[in-house]
Amino acid sequence: MRLRHSLYLAGTLLFGVTTGCGEGLEPDSTLPETPAVEAPAGEQLGTAESAAVTTGVTTHFSQWLGANGYSSYDFVRADLSGGSYGGKASGTDTVVNQPVIFIHGNSDKAIGTGTVGQTGWSASVDYFLANGYKTSELYATTWGPASAAMSAYQYHSKANVMKVRKFIEAVKAYTGASKVDIVTHSMGVTLARKAILGGWANDLADGGDYYVGAPLTGSVDTFVGIAGANLGLTSCYQTGPGTPTCGSTNGLYPGYLYFGFVTGRSTYLNDLLASSGYEGAYRYSIYSTADEVIGYSGIVYGSYTSRIPGQTGEKVYSAYPYGHFNSKDLTAAVQYSMVRNHSIP
Repeated sequence: MRLRHSLYLAGTLLFGVTTGCGEGLEPDSTLPETPAVEAPAGEQLGTAESAAVTTGVTTHFSQWLGANGYSSYDFVRADLSGGSYGGKASGTDTVVNQPVIFIHGNSDKAIGTGTVGQTGWSASVDYFLANGYKTSELYATTWGPASAAMSAYQYHSKANVMKVRKFIEAVKAYTGASKVDIVTHSMGVTLARKAILGGWANDLADGGDYYVGAPLTGSVDTFVGIAGANLGLTSCYQTGPGTPTCGSTNGLYPGYLYFGFVTGRSTYLNDLLASSGYEGAYRYSIYSTADEVIGYSGIVYGSYTSRIPGQTGEKVYSAYPYGHFNSKDLTAAVQYSMVRNHSIP
């Protein structure tokens, strides 16, 4: 059966190998504490279905984007069902809660359907709406093609990094908020971390060196990274860096062990790992050691790849139904607590 997921490499079951990640891998002998299986209030265990009230941006936000120089980024995505979300009903719509920006993973989209790997942020948006937020305080846009068939060709490209960066800037300017909260999933974690880190980057397929911008650390209150591959993917070691997604420059290649040291990790990931604590004032990760996409209990060369260096805290699951997708779709209440209360339920 063909699996569709946010870090899937088309035609290759990257997580199909059950042995260690190459020569010299030392599995971590200490697993995180195993929490009881739980579901957010009002949610059923299992893959969440889409029930978002709206699947597009409001007319007010769309017109603002056009009037303020963002048309070229096509945040509205009128060509794609569920391609975007958010915005004020009118100019008198007051933003009270700190805006939350949701960044999806590879091959997913902003607001999804019941299809595995295409659920987007439907469950999270619904939960936040049911707990005091308005559409003018919740935002998401589709940064990629939203197609599993194209997933192997997606990487931390200039286009993807800058689309995430400019969307964060646009939402902050549009709402007038001094800070925003950012909730991310899968490849969206590493895309958003660079968008916030700023500085220089390189994409040889798109003009070479480019400047992302100044760091946005002071503009972010809470950053939540769900099922990210911050140290790379073990499966990319198994397949090699032959696809853009697993690339050794801007992909998720984890490198290899050489006399006990990791070498050859992707240039992009090493840039993110060179410092820590820049994602926001509060930094949380949510992940599962039963993640079917990341595999290997989430371990890359002895460390959990979904942990964010310098993180404030984490929520860890270890069994069904919490895998790669349900770590996002069934944790809306956890995301909410991290964003609103800076706490881990």
